[in-house]
Amino acid sequence: MAIRLYKAYTPGTRNRTVSTFSEISINKPEKSLITKNHRPRGHNNQGLITSKHKGGGHKRKYRLIDFKRNKINIKGRVVSIEYDPNRNARIALLYYEDGDKKYILHPRSLNIGSIVLAGVNVPVEVGNALPLSSIPLGTAVHNIEIKPRRGGQIVRAAGAYAQIIAKEGDLVTLKLPSSEVRMIRKECYATIGQVGNIDASNISIGKAGRNRWLGKKPKVRGVAMNPIDHPHGGGEGRSPIGRTKPLTPWGKPALGMKTRSKRKYSNRYILRRRK
Repeated sequence: MAIRLYKAYTPGTRNRTVSTFSEISINKPEKSLITKNHRPRGHNNQGLITSKHKGGGHKRKYRLIDFKRNKINIKGRVVSIEYDPNRNARIALLYYEDGDKKYILHPRSLNIGSIVLAGVNVPVEVGNALPLSSIPLGTAVHNIEIKPRRGGQIVRAAGAYAQIIAKEGDLVTLKLPSSEVRMIRKECYATIGQVGNIDASNISIGKAGRNRWLGKKPKVRGVAMNPIDHPHGGGEGRSPIGRTKPLTPWGKPALGMKTRSKRKYSNRYILRRRK
C-alpha cells in the first residue's frame, strides 16, 4: 500500500495523507455478506451518553468476516481485495470449491487468484489457517484464537503480527504486537502471515472534519470545565488541575493506573506484561 500526499491548497490539505487504495480491486461488496450495522454512537437504550466523544459519522454496512476459518481442507480462491469501513485492514473475498463465499482479513502479499486452505496438515503458506501446534517456531501469524474454535480475537489490526517463540506441552508461547508474551493452547487456530495495509499507521488525518466522518466528536479539556463536570475544573483564569495527579471525570487516576483485574483467569498465561 502507498500513501498519497497533498500540497497545501487549503489548511485541511496541508498535513493530510490518504491511502492510494491501489490494492483495492472492486468497489461494491458481496451482497450476501453484508448486513445492517446499528451503531449506538455512545448512548444506551435510554438515550444517555455512556461513552463520550462518539456520534455522527458516515453510514456503514457491516461485512461478515470469517474469523473462525472452519472450512477445513476446502480450497478457497481469492477473487477480490476490498475496502472495509469498519476496520483499518483490507478484506479478501474467497470463493470456496463447495460454492460458499467468505470474507477474511487480507494478509500482506496475498494476491488475487491465490489458493488458501485451513486445516491441521495444510502447507505453512501466507493466508492458510492452522492450529498453533502445526506452525513452526519463528513464524509470523495473525487472527489468533484465544479459546479453541471461538474464532480469531487478537492480532487483527492492519500491519499486526505475532511471533511463535516456544512450544511446551499443551501450550504455545507467542510474542504479541504489544510486546506482551503469553501462552495460548495449541489447538487454537491462527492464520499465517502479517495483516496487510501496513502503512495505515502513517496516515495523517489533516483536519477535524475528517474525524467527524469517522464518528469521533471533539474532546473538551478537563481544566476548561466547571468543578461539577470534572475534577480538573474550576479556578480563576487559567489554573492548573489543582490535584496531585491527573484524574478521569469520575475521580480515578488517569495516568499509570493499572486497570486489569488481579484475579483475571488468564493472568497465569501471561509471561511478560505489555509495556
